Amino acid sequence: MTSAGSGPGTDQGDMGAPPQGGVLTSALTMVLSGLNTVGSVWILVLILLINADAFGRKLFAHPIDGVIELTELSLVGIIFLQLGDATRRGKLTRSDGFFRIVQRRRPVAGRCMGAVFDLLGAAFMALILYGSVPLLFEAVEEDFYVGVQGLVTIPVWPVKLVVVVGTFVTALQFLAFSWRHVRPLITGGANPAPADG
Repeated sequence: MTSAGSGPGTDQGDMGAPPQGGVLTSALTMVLSGLNTVGSVWILVLILLINADAFGRKLFAHPIDGVIELTELSLVGIIFLQLGDATRRGKLTRSDGFFRIVQRRRPVAGRCMGAVFDLLGAAFMALILYGSVPLLFEAVEEDFYVGVQGLVTIPVWPVKLVVVVGTFVTALQFLAFSWRHVRPLITGGANPAPADG
């Protein structure tokens, strides 16, 4: 479950999410949008490559070497490139019916719940990051690759790097959501914004 801080329209401040603000938030938004764009372009390139491979197999009996391996790696990379922006836009699967009710009826409790949920999201990303950084170093040091040596080899470390970067910025987004919930409690503005329809 993602928090209401990561719900639809968060950037407009609805669903009781605290208002957006700050240079750091804007910078994070730009980074997340940029990574999402890279992921979208990657999908387009991958589609073209898969189609070229399919046509090559069918029409010329000559497939493009490494397409299968590249596709396998790309799926992981694309997910982590777009994870942060999906979180920011509230596109992750969630079940927040009860949470919305609490937000409307008990704004302070709703903000506390939102902060806790988002902190748990950040903690989960931190666990992934903790496990992924050593794998990145290992992939670089050992020169891991997929494919067949002498035919086509694709290094693994770029995708491992994408996992690390994507996880890190997603954790930052969860922390930003959590702070948006906590800040009004500190400054005394606990009234929720109108929930979206």
